[in-house]
Amino acid sequence: MHATKADVLSILKTCDDPELGIDVVNLGLIYDVTFSAEVVTITMTLTTPGCPLVPYFREEVVRKVKTGTGAKDVLIELTFEPPWDPSKMSADARTMLSMMR
Repeated sequence: MHATKADVLSILKTCDDPELGIDVVNLGLIYDVTFSAEVVTITMTLTTPGCPLVPYFREEVVRKVKTGTGAKDVLIELTFEPPWDPSKMSADARTMLSMMR
């Protein structure tokens, strides 16, 4: 596996929040991406601790990153520290979200 953090972030830009239609990178949900041997570890958050989409995000992120990088395993470290807030979104995500209202 010769994937870089930029490669993984590019893959994660194809993982959309099904309720918002905005990807997890532009939403500011990805805090870190690290590599160890053939394992990619993604530290991420969700917009709220009680988000019902945890299983969806775990499955979608793992599947896409494994397929896109050839990693033997992909680990998701879910954290709520620091808590997510709208300032973590990219300008593009804020624009898209404002157009939905």
